[in-house]
Amino acid sequence: MGYSVLVDVDKCSGDGECVDVCPVEVYELQGGKAVAVNEEECLGCESCVEVCEQGAITIEEN
Repeated sequence: MGYSVLVDVDKCSGDGECVDVCPVEVYELQGGKAVAVNEEECLGCESCVEVCEQGAITIEEN
């Protein structure tokens, strides 16, 4: 079982909080926005969702 990681680039401020909080390095900043580069590593812990003040991240169970 895995997770889909969706980042709304229109909402993303590029502050990097999700990059810092993710325990498995799902995200990196590209062009000033967060990108889920290792989506298959997502544990579904939703730490990134909780820390994102802009509400730009959605995690869905596959």
